[in-house]
Amino acid sequence: MLLIHCPYCQEERSELEFRGAGDAHIARPAEIASISDEEFEAYFFLRDNPKGLIFERWRHIHGCGRFFNAARDTVTDKFMVTYKAGEPKPEIGAAAKQHGPVETYEAVEGEAQ
Repeated sequence: MLLIHCPYCQEERSELEFRGAGDAHIARPAEIASISDEEFEAYFFLRDNPKGLIFERWRHIHGCGRFFNAARDTVTDKFMVTYKAGEPKPEIGAAAKQHGPVETYEAVEGEAQ
């Protein structure tokens, strides 16, 4: 089970209490009514899907109900840090961004049959 730290409740709780809410720190266009359809598409729909460190919004649905931000590694699914919504993006060390080989079922157990 994955434990996620809520920065408002100051507790680590089960992942079942939380819901992901997309990328964090997305800047909304100042004059959204005046942008082109292509610019709106890029703002509203298009997101990066990096391998490694990503900054996301999460909501503690079955707890305080508040939104917060988290830095999570998409390879290991490890949460590096969680922080309150509205706070600036924290600096994450370079060591956290580097990855070795990812252990998979096939690498450990062989091909599934």
